[in-house]
Amino acid sequence: MKYLPLDPQLFTRNRQRFMAKMQPHSIAIFNSNDELPSNGDALYPFKQNSDLYWLTGIEQEDTMLVLYPDNPDPKYREVLVLVRPNELKEKWDGRRLRKAEAQAISGIATIIWLDSLDAALQQWIHEADNIYLNTNENNRKASLVPVRDYRYAAEMQARYPLHHYLRAAKLVKELRVVKTPEEIKVMQQAMDITEKAFRRLLGFIRPGVWEYEIHAEILHEFLRNRATGEAYSSIIASGDRARILHYIANNQECKAGELILMDFGAAYGGYNADLTRTVPVSGKFTPRQRQVYDACLHLHNYAKSILKPGITIAAYHEKMGVEAGRQFVQLGLLTEGDINNQDPDNPAYRKYLYHGISHYLGVDVHDLGPSFQQPIPEGAVLTVEPGIYIEEEQMGIRIENNIWIGANANTDLMKNIPITADEIETLMKK
Repeated sequence: MKYLPLDPQLFTRNRQRFMAKMQPHSIAIFNSNDELPSNGDALYPFKQNSDLYWLTGIEQEDTMLVLYPDNPDPKYREVLVLVRPNELKEKWDGRRLRKAEAQAISGIATIIWLDSLDAALQQWIHEADNIYLNTNENNRKASLVPVRDYRYAAEMQARYPLHHYLRAAKLVKELRVVKTPEEIKVMQQAMDITEKAFRRLLGFIRPGVWEYEIHAEILHEFLRNRATGEAYSSIIASGDRARILHYIANNQECKAGELILMDFGAAYGGYNADLTRTVPVSGKFTPRQRQVYDACLHLHNYAKSILKPGITIAAYHEKMGVEAGRQFVQLGLLTEGDINNQDPDNPAYRKYLYHGISHYLGVDVHDLGPSFQQPIPEGAVLTVEPGIYIEEEQMGIRIENNIWIGANANTDLMKNIPITADEIETLMKK
């Protein structure tokens, strides 16, 4: 890992929170992700299962976690399972964790090797009544690939058919959305590194620069500040390409008079940042660009003002849609007639703002959280990212910060990152 060691209390607290919700006489088993082949004998870079990382802080492949709070032997109430270090494999692929190293990262005292798990696990399961197994219950899930969690669930149900099986993901989903202070401390590191990259860009962007050069500056700043890398594929979209929400080609020249939309974030300590800023390539907004930018910033600030514990994403988006409609009338994009005669199922504002305003953020960029019809809980971290996309003017603007939801007040984790048109122009001029 590139990042500095984290406080193991972060992961200890997460396990305590999970075990407190387990039914009596239950055992929970979590698996790491598969190592996935790309082409030939190559593998994709390994990415740990988010739930397992959230509980242990271990990023190594072939890792498992067994939680059995009612185990008669206290030594085995938390068990971290690691692959046994192999001298030959380490010569090719690098060092694997020793027990003391894994204890320091996870805060788990009992470490056993994967090749000795079966005998111990069988005894524990015979003493338990319920077995929690994990699957991917992210609401945005779109893949049906039979990954290790699903294969393991089928194997366990075949091997122990008369036990009662429960969904670990249901508990994890409820817990992961509420961030602890320890988690926020790590997320703030990711935000601060992202801020450094943005400030670097304000002194670098000028007509004639290519999108991939800007991308390279971001990567350089991330890595020199111990980030794992990008939280997601950075979007560097100048000109009309800014209207493409997931533009990642990043291969065009940035020209005088254009705006450039940059959506990027650092990954640090297993947690993610997600920033969007839109700046003028020439260093100064035209009057029309500034008018649209200020309208987008107004929507951004309005969204932050209504984002509170208890509101649902559905109600929040509805309020945002009404305010967006007002702003678009003032910009001359819509008329009052367009608003009065709009289809309720397809409001007029969606012609110029065709994505959601917020998503949950954490270990995953699109993190676990309640459905659109359920209230947002205190302690959640959400993005706030309204945009305005005008095809007729070949213009796209989006402004995004990350917000920690508090009982009485929210915390903008990106409050120090320049956001107003005046701040951006001043820093680009310097």
